[in-house]
Amino acid sequence: MRLFRGQGATRSRSGATYCPLLAQGATEYLVLLAVVLIVALVSVALLGFFPGMASDAQITQSQMYWRGASPIAIIEFGAMIDWFGNTSDVPYLRVRNNGMYPIRITKTLYGSISTSTFYCTGGCPTPYPNISDYFYFSPGEERYFGSPVCFPGIPTNRAIFLSHSSLASSCQVLHSDSPGTLTANNFGFEYIEYIEGQQITKRQIGTAPLRIKCSPQLSGGG
Repeated sequence: MRLFRGQGATRSRSGATYCPLLAQGATEYLVLLAVVLIVALVSVALLGFFPGMASDAQITQSQMYWRGASPIAIIEFGAMIDWFGNTSDVPYLRVRNNGMYPIRITKTLYGSISTSTFYCTGGCPTPYPNISDYFYFSPGEERYFGSPVCFPGIPTNRAIFLSHSSLASSCQVLHSDSPGTLTANNFGFEYIEYIEGQQITKRQIGTAPLRIKCSPQLSGGG
């Protein structure tokens, strides 16, 4: 009888030392979870309090997405309000064929708009040239949308205009201290892909909006 009681007492003492350890572990877990939640809430609050931080983060996320897109990636960005009526934005886009086959871009797409031509000056044919005539490139090759008037150093003058009425947000007036952000939803391209002698027309619509921080003034000083 004494042995039985002694063994029972031993089990009781073991249980008495084991249960508080479980309780202590659960408490530490809850404390860590509370700390993580507090940090997350503070981060969200700071992003809401400093809208510029949120905007910069969104721009970075958008451009990371487009740099990795396929087959058409955008690897360099710029934007400025147009120099005519201030009703459109003029983006600078350096695009690369990240795919396995040659492609020909035929249209740019954004919102509910599709554009098959681009604007240029100096020796341009009339009417405006077709995008499809100038944007054929093999895997790894690059082409440019943009204007050297706004962005000196661009090797071609092939500007596209994105209407403010179809943008989620647009660039502000020239020489502004807050030039704004170009945000184009449903941005993408229509293109022809050449696969083993076949020509297949496709569309590539980004799952992330195109976001570009606007330049405050003409890069050429205009």
